[in-house]
Amino acid sequence: MIIIKSKKDIENIKKSCKLLSSLFKILEKNVVEGITPLELDNIAENFIKENKAISAFKGYKVYGLPPYPANLCISVNEVVVHGIPNNKQIKSGDIVSIDAGLIVDGYYSDMAKTFIVGDVPPIVEKLVEVTKKSLYLGIEQAIEGNRIGDISHAIQEFVEANGFHVVKALTGHGVGKYLHEDPQIPNYGQPGKGPKLKNGMTLAIEPMVNIGTDEVISGRDGWTIMSADYSYSAHFEHTILINGNKPEILTEE
Repeated sequence: MIIIKSKKDIENIKKSCKLLSSLFKILEKNVVEGITPLELDNIAENFIKENKAISAFKGYKVYGLPPYPANLCISVNEVVVHGIPNNKQIKSGDIVSIDAGLIVDGYYSDMAKTFIVGDVPPIVEKLVEVTKKSLYLGIEQAIEGNRIGDISHAIQEFVEANGFHVVKALTGHGVGKYLHEDPQIPNYGQPGKGPKLKNGMTLAIEPMVNIGTDEVISGRDGWTIMSADYSYSAHFEHTILINGNKPEILTEE
């Protein structure tokens, strides 16, 4: 069931999103050569505690897997999403995707961004740029009266025109009262198809894009998702509000 948010709901979701955006500004300054994903997760944990919020990810449960153990998902290079923070130092040439969500006064926010560390090959730099641009092209379609497929198609068309591959096994989603709500938002599809967009819907749009294939595989921990050919992958995400003819980005950079 798609949840249409009330004015009070939207005010509270905006508060959660604003705090999450602030967290990302701090993380961005710390994604540097030599730091470890676990150190980044500790920075996030301290921020969350200081602001009396709750991580939307830590302890998150999926059937058949142990609860997610960290505040952040930190996915390096070929890891698409759900990378568990570890003690391996980040080095020049890495790309680091951070996905985070917060609960503030019972309301959820969700955001992801891919960072380039040092020098990377031109194709990897292009991957990151194209993935980010595809997110904003998808968001442009998130207006009242359009359909989910309009978002999906805009993302897929741009990504594939640039020679990359959208991950088809994973999707964006509704968000706000829960971390994952209806509708699912694939990063591929046909325009004019799927649920109609209505004012008051809050969505997490999140293209995940690989260099070499649209297929993914799971790591031994059950959480980590990697590109099937181990090519680099990028991920960007915003929580947005359907608000007439101009979508409102609530996790604005």
